[in-house]
Amino acid sequence: METGVADDLLRRSLVVYKFAVEELMTKLRILSEEFDLVHRHDPIEHITQRVKRPDAILDKLRRKGLEPDLALAAEHLDDVAGVRVVCPFVSDVYRVRDMLARQSDVEILLTKDYIAAPKPNGYRSLHLIVRIPVFLSDRVEHVKVEVQLRTIAMDFWATLEHKLYYKYDDHVPAGFVEELTTTAAIAAELDERMESLHLKVHRDEN
Repeated sequence: METGVADDLLRRSLVVYKFAVEELMTKLRILSEEFDLVHRHDPIEHITQRVKRPDAILDKLRRKGLEPDLALAAEHLDDVAGVRVVCPFVSDVYRVRDMLARQSDVEILLTKDYIAAPKPNGYRSLHLIVRIPVFLSDRVEHVKVEVQLRTIAMDFWATLEHKLYYKYDDHVPAGFVEELTTTAAIAAELDERMESLHLKVHRDEN
């Protein structure tokens, strides 16, 4: 299949991923508003979303040695659609995960807990691959979405780490990774201290 034709088919087919992201965003917004109303605490600071561009999907399929076919993308790629949830505290990360898991139409296929076991460079986040139904006019599609849950401190570190690597074009100087790991530990300590203050405030309120 010509690349241009495949690209056009992908563009038209990607709409189901857009719908899946919108469905998940709605669920998260409802949880955020309801939890805040009941508990006077919003466990979600903000949410962002994205669907991979067709050229990025095609490139990833080729790197895996696969044909540029959306059916293969749905089977072999978990991150075509993604939602990032930034939470105030570490406890909120797991709270949001648990609230999603309790929903009967959300299936958690895979969990990677980089908070409990950070990556070697210090990266921390909770990654989920979920599958949710998208109800179309003539069928139901069950679509995978990657969900990244992290605290404000984790998001700050990960965002700047990405920018720094981009500046160096992946050719990082000696000692760079060690410095990143050190700053990740500082961010983790900040999370712990802020969590402690958060718990103290709630104890004082009660």
